Amino acid sequence: MLKITFMGAGSTVFARNVLGDCMCSPALRECEIALYDIDGTRLKESEIILSAINHNVNRDRAQIRTYLGVENRKEALRGATFVVNAIQVGFYDPCTITDFEIPKKYGLRQTIADTLGIGGIMRALRTIPVLKDFADDMEEVCPDAWFLNYTNPMAMLTGYMQRYTNIKTVGLCHSVQVCSENLLKDLGMEDRLEGRRELIAGINHMGWLLEIYDREGNDLYPEIRRRAAGKNASEKHTDMVRYEYIRRLGYYCTESSEHNAEYNPLFIKSRYPELIEKYNIPLDEYPRRCINQINGWEEEKNNILKDGKITHERSKEYASYIMEAMVTNVPYKIGGNVINTGLIDNLPSDACVEVPCMVDAMGVNPCHVGRLPVQCAAMNMTNINVQLMTIQAAVTKKREDIYRAAMLDPHTAAELSIDDIVAMCDELIGAHGDYMKDYR
Repeated sequence: MLKITFMGAGSTVFARNVLGDCMCSPALRECEIALYDIDGTRLKESEIILSAINHNVNRDRAQIRTYLGVENRKEALRGATFVVNAIQVGFYDPCTITDFEIPKKYGLRQTIADTLGIGGIMRALRTIPVLKDFADDMEEVCPDAWFLNYTNPMAMLTGYMQRYTNIKTVGLCHSVQVCSENLLKDLGMEDRLEGRRELIAGINHMGWLLEIYDREGNDLYPEIRRRAAGKNASEKHTDMVRYEYIRRLGYYCTESSEHNAEYNPLFIKSRYPELIEKYNIPLDEYPRRCINQINGWEEEKNNILKDGKITHERSKEYASYIMEAMVTNVPYKIGGNVINTGLIDNLPSDACVEVPCMVDAMGVNPCHVGRLPVQCAAMNMTNINVQLMTIQAAVTKKREDIYRAAMLDPHTAAELSIDDIVAMCDELIGAHGDYMKDYR
């Protein structure tokens, strides 16, 4: 029987979407679902919600089992065909709070801090050892399984798995499949949505919408550029950073403005505090989201359950479509995070890049893209430098490599001196305690 193991199943809403999607697929619905987490309460909540979906949508065709704690992890993985990863090591409290509050003491402000910057570096360094344990277990009990990674920082974690383990891994994000749709809707170009053609490539959270055409083959970028410039000049809105990308770099990118504001040295600058207002940048956005989610979870849980009448419609998440394509051998196209084996000519071969991929029974087959526009590749490289250095730090366990990763980060380096960067890293390592105990 097909077995799908979900690591971090206490992420209930996301587990519901991915596994609910699987139960909506005729090719996947008669499966064994293994839910794994280290939080017993959240694991039980996910089991209740997914069992209701299995009953109401899937006529109880799936078999759902739960596995709590590290001691049961190997059994959760045993015989898996697919492993979906959605863990968060260190949770909001204490680790996310620490990743924001200590940098603030040094004058370094962040918005999301889960992908790049000092927050992304620390998150990667405490997560990679856990992924190594996952990989070791998988090599023993499910060596042929595909590892579908949704956890951030995507390029660092996926790149580590692809370079330093034998596990077949692809990184998946939510932003590729909604990038052009949201852009066109925001610019009042909904009439161009149906039948559009596009090409997106780059790195996770900074994949570039390189080409976009309507159904008749007309290039939509001239009108996009005109409308984006006009909107930024005339009103405050939540996507001003990416619209400035269009103006200055010529292209739109996949992830939100609040993310991209901290991926470069251009927008969050203590010397120019007025830029925060000008580009409507929500500093400390991720902690606010976490607090709202924590405070609102009970109500959300009750709304999801609806007295046991919960149902589900298949979402746009890639995971179930990937599994379906591999099981049925009917090809499906995704935007996947893979090692750059000559796929983007002007990015390094050991970088984790986000490119179109065809999926079928032979696995994930990335497509050659060619060269990115020089300015887009250059922006990607500023992020790739940090990603590669952080992965090296995770492998060497040397503090010097952590310092180097932070020194290469464009936002951190633009704000802090080398001495302050080193002091901040030391303080963060100390504050994270056992999560960082191996970094000497």
